[in-house]
Amino acid sequence: MTMHDISGKKVAFLLTDGVEQVELTSPWEAVKGAGGVPTLVAPSEGSVQGFNGTDKGDTFPVDLTVSQAKAEDFDALVLPGGVVNADHLRVDKDAQAFTRSFFEQHKPVAAICHAPWLLIEASVVSGRSMTSYHTLETDLRNAGAQWTDDEVVVDKGFVTSRNPDDLPAFNDKMLEEIAEGQHEGQTA
Repeated sequence: MTMHDISGKKVAFLLTDGVEQVELTSPWEAVKGAGGVPTLVAPSEGSVQGFNGTDKGDTFPVDLTVSQAKAEDFDALVLPGGVVNADHLRVDKDAQAFTRSFFEQHKPVAAICHAPWLLIEASVVSGRSMTSYHTLETDLRNAGAQWTDDEVVVDKGFVTSRNPDDLPAFNDKMLEEIAEGQHEGQTA
């Protein structure tokens, strides 16, 4: 993995119970390792329950609720996957608005696995090149995305990957886009 310096950049990680643990911890450590400041944003205070597949994993403390969070306070957004996590977030109006704000402000967004479900509800995928967990292909195409089955897809500050196997490539491109900063083509 290429090293990208994102010293001092604030990165929001939006998730809830049911997050695929490694899709949180691996990018989180990559952000910290590159000098960034990760913040865990969730719908509720307290902690979120991670999962390793269908097995309960660790819990992670929430730093900020999504209703309190503002995209202007962050440099980028990371959306970890997990079926349950993504299914709950996609119907959360605050999560939709928070996510959409990053696109409106031309800031980098990185989403992996099932996380693009939220992006569909935030109305930010139409016309965008992206990938996801294979079972979301039809949903994304129906929402207007140009879906491909690639390890990682980058579209003007917007990074997507398919599953935990793609984390090395996902993390590298996520850090690269965060290091580059705002992208005029990154828009809702």
